Amino acid sequence: MNPKFAIDNVLSFALTERRAAKLYRSRRVLESPQTPQVVVDGKQYTAFCSNDYLGLANHPDVIAAFQSAANSFGVGSGASHLVAGHSSQHHALEEELAAFTGRERTLLFSTGYMANMGAITALVGQGDAIFEDRLNHASLLDGGLLSGARFQRFLHNDLTNLQSRLDKTEAERKLIVVDGVFSMDGDCAPLPELAALAQKNNAWLMVDDAHGFGCLGKAGGGSAERFGLTQDELPILMGTLGKAFGTFGAFIAGSENLIETLIQFSRSYIYTTAMPPAVAAATRVSLHLLQAEHWRRQHLQELIARFRVGAQQLGLQLLDSFSPIQPIIIGDEARALMIAEQLAERGILIIAIRPPTVAPGSSRLRVTFSAEHTLAQVDQLLNALSDILGNTHVGDCGHE
Repeated sequence: MNPKFAIDNVLSFALTERRAAKLYRSRRVLESPQTPQVVVDGKQYTAFCSNDYLGLANHPDVIAAFQSAANSFGVGSGASHLVAGHSSQHHALEEELAAFTGRERTLLFSTGYMANMGAITALVGQGDAIFEDRLNHASLLDGGLLSGARFQRFLHNDLTNLQSRLDKTEAERKLIVVDGVFSMDGDCAPLPELAALAQKNNAWLMVDDAHGFGCLGKAGGGSAERFGLTQDELPILMGTLGKAFGTFGAFIAGSENLIETLIQFSRSYIYTTAMPPAVAAATRVSLHLLQAEHWRRQHLQELIARFRVGAQQLGLQLLDSFSPIQPIIIGDEARALMIAEQLAERGILIIAIRPPTVAPGSSRLRVTFSAEHTLAQVDQLLNALSDILGNTHVGDCGHE
């Protein structure tokens, strides 16, 4: 083989380009449970970069349920759901999630990425049309691209732009897909208006509420509960279990016919091993805690409010978000990396988010909060940002 075409030579060039553009990513090694105080690569940090929004990933009741089920069912499920891997724990969790979401049925997937890919490609194909918000998660965009349907992206949360695109399609089967809470901006989709627009245009609405479940709604029912959207108004609802639930996996909630369609046609459901039964058992406990312990959502809102007041006093550029996702817009990729490194030197772990995850010129520090954080830790973060940005200390930011 000509050395020019050898795989390592070709890939090395692309990696070098990524390093030069300050876009290279490296993994860190977590050596402790997922809590606000973590040990990463041998160093202790206060972390503001986890999706464990309710602090359930290390809850003793959730751990005990996992251990007990592992003793009863073993570690691996051993097969796909349609062969011999669908345990009583999986089945019970699906029924409990259906009751929780107010839908007829739910279907478990191994990951949120697989749930989105599997649902979209099972529901639309060649000759159909799919319309997605420009800021949708990569799994939704990839699902739309791979479906074979006519794929269009509309301007972020812009219903006028979406309607203009719907007006031009001749497809009979139309799917509108959005995030409930957008993962990099933390803002919410205007779901009541989108639901009305979908009904008006004879389109289906699908919502990825990975970052809404547990955090939004009085009982943690996410965006659908917050806006009071029924199954008819929001027929395809996706949620993940690895964020506010504190475990692993995902689900699609909807009608009997929707779930049966996914069982028959969703390749990412059919052709993969089921999640371990112990994970399902642990999730059943976390689902109970998520609904019963309202203080976790209340405390989250206190943390978010404290941070936003202090950040505004520092003149930081925030986005319109009341979710646990509170991005600080920096702009330049190198500067975002530099500030993240300076925070790490002060014992605070926050990840700089850069292209292609976000648009060029919008690099940011993606701050996320957990119900396990304290107000003192929020002040610690604000004071570190004040030091780095050359401002005066914010102290307690005027709070009690």
